[in-house]
Amino acid sequence: MSGALLCIDGPSLMYRAWFGLPDTITDDHGRPVNALLGTTNLILRTIATHAPRAVVFCDGAEAAQYRKQAYPPYHADRPETPDGLVWQFAQAPAFFAAFGWNTTTTDELEADDLLGAYASAETAAGGNAFLFTGDRDMFQCVSQNVHVLYPQKGQDGPTRITPDVVRERYGVEPHQVPDFIALRGDPSDGIPGAKGIGEKTAASLLRLHGDLDGVLAAADGEKPRVAQALKEQADELRMFKHIATLQPVPVTLPQATPTDLEAGARAAEQLGMRRLAERLRS
Repeated sequence: MSGALLCIDGPSLMYRAWFGLPDTITDDHGRPVNALLGTTNLILRTIATHAPRAVVFCDGAEAAQYRKQAYPPYHADRPETPDGLVWQFAQAPAFFAAFGWNTTTTDELEADDLLGAYASAETAAGGNAFLFTGDRDMFQCVSQNVHVLYPQKGQDGPTRITPDVVRERYGVEPHQVPDFIALRGDPSDGIPGAKGIGEKTAASLLRLHGDLDGVLAAADGEKPRVAQALKEQADELRMFKHIATLQPVPVTLPQATPTDLEAGARAAEQLGMRRLAERLRS
């Protein structure tokens, strides 16, 4: 899928880079730049591998207000952002812009929603998209024209998530992922799912009945424990699915833009990343 639009989950990758590299990597004023450096290295490697037509970073609210209103425990257990990372988040748009990479943000929704919106817009325009994110909720976007690049620990590049990989991992189709999350739950988002229904049961129910509404309609035919959970939590499970489903956001697709290595090198130098600047120039 060379020539695809590369969409970056900015908060996801920068968090991973913050914890993956020591915060002793600093600029000339002693401020950490490890998250910026690590994220840049990931993106440059991905560009070398996949040759995207353009790069867009997506950012947004930590938790969309409508999701918090619907279910207050949503994202409630996530820790505060470290001060050193907060500073790097503020520098990120201008720093990445030097490379020719776009940044888009939404105040009302989340980065995930923007990623999904760009994927939909790009495929509607006849193109393909890569979504580089550590959030498995985004597997709902996967299709023949949209693949997720899921980061791995260590030096290995991201795993490419295709429809076959989603089926292998979860036992459901990509479009069933929100239904699957509603039933199984998602601890990282604070969604508990249906009581007593695990991953295998959730996948089996969806293979039999198609979607959450179909599962709920067929509750009487299930084992008593499963039937009780489905009946008692029906409204709650529908709300969980709504929370897990990406929401539409109006976006404008970026023009094809090559990465500007020289301008990126100058920006890296200004933030004390001299080795990065040397590599970009070489």
